Amino acid sequence: MKKLYIETSVVSYAASEISKDIIIAAHQILTSEMWNKLSNFDVYISEIVIDEISNGNKENAIKRLKVVEDFKILELTNEVENFAYTLITRKLIPDKCPEDALHIAFAAVNNIDFIVTWNFKHINNINIKNKIRLLAEESGFAPPVICSPEELIG
Repeated sequence: MKKLYIETSVVSYAASEISKDIIIAAHQILTSEMWNKLSNFDVYISEIVIDEISNGNKENAIKRLKVVEDFKILELTNEVENFAYTLITRKLIPDKCPEDALHIAFAAVNNIDFIVTWNFKHINNINIKNKIRLLAEESGFAPPVICSPEELIG
C-alpha cells in the first residue's frame, strides 16, 4: 500500500465548513473527495501537523484534531531536521517558513510516496518541485510526489 503524508492545509480544508469563497469551496470539495479514498493509502501526518492544527480557535482545532485521530504520526528526528535545514540553506524553502521544509523532510526521510497539500507557494510549487526531488535523491532519500488532493485523485 502506498504511503501518503497529509500536510496541514489539507487537514484544515477537510475539517472546515464550506466556504463562501468559490475557490476555497472547490478545494474543500476536492479534499472531501480525496478523504473518501484514504483507505487506499497508509496515511501519515507529523508532529508539525498536530502543532499547526492545534492552534487558533479551540472549537475548530478540536474538529481538525478529530479528522486526523486515526492517522499515524511521524516523530521529529535529527535526520528530518537536517534535511529541512538543507532545503532552507539551498534556498528551496524560505527560512521564514521552516514548517514547510519540515513537511517535505518528514515525507522524504520516512520514504513516503506522496505529500498532499494545498500549499502552492512553498511546497507544491512548479518552480521548486523538481529541485526538491533532485535534492532528496542527492541526500539519499526516495523523493515523494508532491501533489494537491485534486492531482492525487486524478
